[in-house]
Amino acid sequence: MLEELSIRNYALINSITLSFRSGFNVLSGETGAGKSIIVGSLSFLMGGKAEADVIRSGSEEASVTAVVSVNKDNNEVMEWLSSHDIETEEDTLIIRRSIKTTGRGSIYIQSVPVTRADLTEFMGLLFDLHGQHNHESLLKKESHRRYLDRFAGIEEEVAAYNKVFLELGEKRKAMDASLSSERDREQRIELLGYAVDEITRADVKPAEIRELENEAQKLGDFEKLAGLINAAADIFFDGEESALDHTRRAKNALDNALSVDSSLGEISKRLEDLYYEAEDIAGELRAYRDSLTYDPQRLEAVDERLALLYKLKKKYAKDPAVVDAAAGAGAGDAGNDEEAILLYKTRAQAEIDTLSGAAENREKLKEEIAAMEKDIVSRALVLRQKRTAAAQKLGDGISEIIRYLGMPNARFAAAVNPKTQGEKISLGPWGAEEVEFLISANTGEPLKELARIASGGELSRVMLAIKTVLKDNIETLVFDEIDTGIGGEVALAVGEYLKKIGEAKQIFCVTHLASIAVRAGNHFKVEKKTEGGKTFTGVGPLSAEGRRKEIARMLSGDAGGAALAHADEMIAKYGGI
Repeated sequence: MLEELSIRNYALINSITLSFRSGFNVLSGETGAGKSIIVGSLSFLMGGKAEADVIRSGSEEASVTAVVSVNKDNNEVMEWLSSHDIETEEDTLIIRRSIKTTGRGSIYIQSVPVTRADLTEFMGLLFDLHGQHNHESLLKKESHRRYLDRFAGIEEEVAAYNKVFLELGEKRKAMDASLSSERDREQRIELLGYAVDEITRADVKPAEIRELENEAQKLGDFEKLAGLINAAADIFFDGEESALDHTRRAKNALDNALSVDSSLGEISKRLEDLYYEAEDIAGELRAYRDSLTYDPQRLEAVDERLALLYKLKKKYAKDPAVVDAAAGAGAGDAGNDEEAILLYKTRAQAEIDTLSGAAENREKLKEEIAAMEKDIVSRALVLRQKRTAAAQKLGDGISEIIRYLGMPNARFAAAVNPKTQGEKISLGPWGAEEVEFLISANTGEPLKELARIASGGELSRVMLAIKTVLKDNIETLVFDEIDTGIGGEVALAVGEYLKKIGEAKQIFCVTHLASIAVRAGNHFKVEKKTEGGKTFTGVGPLSAEGRRKEIARMLSGDAGGAALAHADEMIAKYGGI
């Protein structure tokens, strides 16, 4: 559960710290106030992509920090933490992510640095953020199978099936290669052998390209860097009237003033700390300056090494099969190109070994393929059986929820359509069937694709139903404008439902509708303010009177007498607080 969220210099936010409780939490505010910024900061903390342009103008760094409580009974969370040597403190974690104007950033869980991929994986065990873009994913059939598998609890079985499917494909490719002509086989061995030898001689290291590029930039811009460092040193500690000298004199003067007025003790201590911190900085800066050396031979060596690695990258890191496999390990991460080169070498050597012993291995390979084909068909039929059973339960569960949410005659179904080639089962990477979500919004209408029948408001309700009917241990759900395309009695039903699931999970909802906001147990208002010629976004919890006025504003655009009276009626009838 999210207990506290601190945002610093993110977009229009200067500095805010918010405390949250369990249950149904609402964020409201006028259009353009910055509600999307709050959701964006949460997405950033959950591992979403971010550019330096999210940093508030005039700042060097943006950061988002969360205090999160974890349930020790959540085995997935506890196993992940254990595998990364991270311990909770009184069942809580501090998670922090920052980004600098250079585009670089840092991520910590407790005091342990982690990668963005790690952050995304871990936060996915704790939070589920649903925004308007998720409506689009709901219209894509490829996502339907993933939703159903998650509901059925067969994701690990599907992953195991996929592993066998890919291994079987490799075995079949090896068999095809073993049946090729002797001449083609020898040419292939020679070509692969050259690649293996070239990569081996290069002795490629993970993340080497990034490190060398950074070193080349530093050496290439040595004169500029040295000039800037010397300028900084001159201003800070080397000059006749350096900042460090001024700080020392100010410290001594204030020490003497302290004997006259003891109330200066706190500021004297702060200035003393500042002086010692300045001394430390001066020492580190001096050491860095002294370490700067221009080495043209090293620059030449770095450039030559980079040229070799770029050549290997162009030749071997662009192979489609290698790219797909490397992407599974985290495409775009530092070192991914080098990993792709090394993976090409590994696969090339494996193919050489297979080709070299083709005659001896052919019969064994046939037996392995036959056994794997029997195994994968068996796995596929088990998956089909489980998907079919789960599809009925998922359809019934979602139908029940969307009827409750103002679609009284709607019927939802998860169709499991077997794939065949003639009379034979047709196997794909994820099974032997396609899954498609269908809906009938009105009595007498046939089931049709969601894209053809569902409006924006209907999609919002279907997605809300899916998010809450899935079996998982995620404790916090975030809904960004789940009220798209709805109003009236439907909005009341949605608000009531969010309040209901808030009894078991922590819910955050960004909304424009008073009929949803009034159900919340905790209400926060997002406002855009201008002070000192600068605009910033502020967020804070509402008092009872503040909430009354905000509900009135959401109802009619102002907080006049009639709107306040209406707000009082709604709070008395539906109020969550």
